[in-house]
Amino acid sequence: MSDLAPTLGGGFDSAPALPGPQSKASSLSRKQKAAIIVRLLSNEGADVPLQQLEDDLQAELTKQMGQMRYIDRSTLRDVVQEFANELDSIGLSFPGGLAGALSALDGKISTQTAARLRKEAGVRQAGDPWERIRALPVTRIKEFVVGEATEIAAVILSKIDTTKAADLLALLPGPEARRITYAVSLTKSVTPDAVDRIGISLAGQLDRDPVLAFETEPPKRVGAILNYSTTATRDALLTELEDEDKDFAQEVRKNIFTFGDIPLRISPRDAGTILREVDQAEIVTALSYANSAGFEASVSHLLDNISQRLSDGIKDEIAARGTPKTKEGEMSMGAVVKIIRNLEERGELVMLTDEDE
Repeated sequence: MSDLAPTLGGGFDSAPALPGPQSKASSLSRKQKAAIIVRLLSNEGADVPLQQLEDDLQAELTKQMGQMRYIDRSTLRDVVQEFANELDSIGLSFPGGLAGALSALDGKISTQTAARLRKEAGVRQAGDPWERIRALPVTRIKEFVVGEATEIAAVILSKIDTTKAADLLALLPGPEARRITYAVSLTKSVTPDAVDRIGISLAGQLDRDPVLAFETEPPKRVGAILNYSTTATRDALLTELEDEDKDFAQEVRKNIFTFGDIPLRISPRDAGTILREVDQAEIVTALSYANSAGFEASVSHLLDNISQRLSDGIKDEIAARGTPKTKEGEMSMGAVVKIIRNLEERGELVMLTDEDE
């Protein structure tokens, strides 16, 4: 159905309203035929994406449908046949305009090229601008709110998800949060057109933002690297980072999850899930080494929160295994950490935060 809207809108022209029953499709204008097809598809429950048409074409189609009354079956059959033939004759369709081309090539050309073309041509981002705004992190939305009038901020607060709106208010000073919250009560008479213009304006500001080479912040990138480093390397680098930039080092620590963080960040009910995901030999090696490397609390946290039978079996294997070499033990602990990270990414495990603790 995605190609129907452009097809219906492509041949709109001016013609008198349909006066009454017609017997021949040839006597109808393309605008009238389009109205008939849209009405037929709507009656059949089809989703016709008319929002892809320009606003004036949507208005013309609506007015035309309002002027028409009824047609006979013979005329309907002729119109449908003509429309079907026209669709069959189309070998390939293009999106139309630079905005459509950019949407069609989204993800296929570089972000830098797309941003440059949009800026050069002054092309609006295709689709609902509020979808882009709702997808932004709360900190970026806060920049909009702080830089706009209270009334605009109230519209922003009303258009984003409620959970994100609550997080946004928590970031604002109390008096400002109260002003914006009260201003929401004044948005009752705001028209959809005004809301759309506000969204377009905000999205335009996003288009003027510089294209960044990295999607994640530096502390998160460094944290991800150190997550898979050996304990000795990680501790040494963090110590040196604290000497260079204490604030940056603290942000990096927030993005690090190590084997030693298991008691603080892993819920007891998730211990069984983790151990089921890790190869038995790997978990035995990791726990054997962890007991000798100062991570007894992590070992206890995992083994104390599974069935007694399974826990006793792993303890027996640990006793028989003996202490692994440092490199082997570090690799096995890293494998357990990687499994935990994978479970978190899949949504099968939620790490605890400071507040949860």
